Amino acid sequence: MPAWLFALLAAAFVFYTDDYVIAGVLPEIARDLGVSEAQAGQLVTVFSLTVALAAPIAGVTLARVPRRHLFTASFAVFVAANLMAATADGFGFLMALRVMAALAAAASTPAVFAYAAERAPEGHIGRYVAVVALGVTGSIAAGVPIGTWIGGHFGWRATFLAMAVAGIAALLFLLATLERGSGPTGETPSIREQVRALAAAPVSLGILANCVLMTGSMMMLTYMATYLDAVSSASVDQRALAFSLSGFAGIVCIWLGGKATDRWGPDRCLVAGIGLFIGIMALQGGLWFARPLPFPLLVVVGTIWGGMAFWNSPAIQARLYLLAGPSAAQALALNTSGTYLGVSLGGAVGGLTVSGVGAGHLPTVAAALGLTALALLTLAIKASKRSSSSEAVVAEH
Repeated sequence: MPAWLFALLAAAFVFYTDDYVIAGVLPEIARDLGVSEAQAGQLVTVFSLTVALAAPIAGVTLARVPRRHLFTASFAVFVAANLMAATADGFGFLMALRVMAALAAAASTPAVFAYAAERAPEGHIGRYVAVVALGVTGSIAAGVPIGTWIGGHFGWRATFLAMAVAGIAALLFLLATLERGSGPTGETPSIREQVRALAAAPVSLGILANCVLMTGSMMMLTYMATYLDAVSSASVDQRALAFSLSGFAGIVCIWLGGKATDRWGPDRCLVAGIGLFIGIMALQGGLWFARPLPFPLLVVVGTIWGGMAFWNSPAIQARLYLLAGPSAAQALALNTSGTYLGVSLGGAVGGLTVSGVGAGHLPTVAAALGLTALALLTLAIKASKRSSSSEAVVAEH
């Protein structure tokens, strides 16, 4: 595989780590800046919501910007925001800098995935997108723990400094491997054409399905420790093992999902992945009535869930790329928005579930969200087939 593909992986790793890494140093930030941990937690929420709102706008307005220029400008802003965050002496200023870093991520993250799909050999789109998506799971499995360790030993400001250094390294890797003058392939459609393509049912319903599915997946991830406490007597070390195995399964299944996308096609891959997610959530929901559960059983079920939570990512992005045509980069930008919105909604819905009916019922709610996502995807697939049939009839005449 080409070196530039791993440079794109590094870029995704850096952007996603920057969003999640604060979770590991929240107590230190709160204590140093004189705010509660709940207030400090809004630094993560604001980052995610900023990306969710800005990504589709950036995707449309920056469609004609050459990728090297876009990545250079975005990482320059990203590095500056993190360098200043390392010296921030007030919570309001730090919050503004998180918005600044999020805007940089919103501008470049969709282009990272679009570049991989555009330059993938025929029949390899799923695998190329999967390599880049490894940066997302890698940020959870490695980036956040490393950032937390740095913050724990050298202070939370060192974590931001480390993110700035990582941003510089990722940019240099990109500039060394991307072709000069690399930009979107083909003619860039007008803004009206882009909006029309994004509003088409096969695309918009698919993006909505991903958002709903992410809500269910991230709800379980956010409250995984709470769920384990509710159904078992897992120790702290056992919880850490459960998280690690789920993360490892996610890394493996992203790659397998990419290969399955190329072999079966995105639609079949997604139906299988979402179906398995629903099944494993329904099983976990049923296990609530057999509590307390032996930890080995929870590990097996949780590891399968961790894999299915990330299996679908390459197929979702490959499907949008193939359907949206010249507006593929903008479709991926809107999908990035839906993903971050799903992360935010997952925390909110999970919190309501825990406070309302208890953590043991989280899998049941996640299964219901999975069923909703599958229904939306089915509608999107049917709309795509109708559109293809209509185009075939027009072509015959």
